[in-house]
Amino acid sequence: MLGYMFESLVEAGGFDWSIRTAGILVIEGSAMSSRTRDALLALSDMGEHHYSGHRSHQLSTDDVIWADAILTSEASHVDFVRSNFPEAGSKTVQIHQFVREAPLDTPFEEQLATVASREPRSMFDIEDPAGGDQATYNACAMKLWELAQVFSTIVSDEER
Repeated sequence: MLGYMFESLVEAGGFDWSIRTAGILVIEGSAMSSRTRDALLALSDMGEHHYSGHRSHQLSTDDVIWADAILTSEASHVDFVRSNFPEAGSKTVQIHQFVREAPLDTPFEEQLATVASREPRSMFDIEDPAGGDQATYNACAMKLWELAQVFSTIVSDEER
């Protein structure tokens, strides 16, 4: 979900960001679930996307090397990335923790380093809605959309 949200924000805000999505425990090449698609379609301001073309991708060393920042939704995801890709530790954070704890009025690299130096905490988790009903997916999508918008505001304010 978050990848499509950032793509929408890039298109609307003219950010110079490249977005890649990857999971930590996915079946490579799987299609997006209908509940995920419907949750994204229910959000306003998401723009036009071809959700049917999405295929899941397992996080790889190439992804980690490519990324300037790795944003996750749960503390356990940060732990997984840091454990399996130690070189990514200084650039892997929970999006909710970043939004709450990144120092304002500093360059993005410093914001990222500050939050990445802290332990991820479950209080910042946006739990995976897998297995839930449509309302659970919609609530997850809404929370992630709010966080993505705040993140883009924090980072765009720093870019000015």
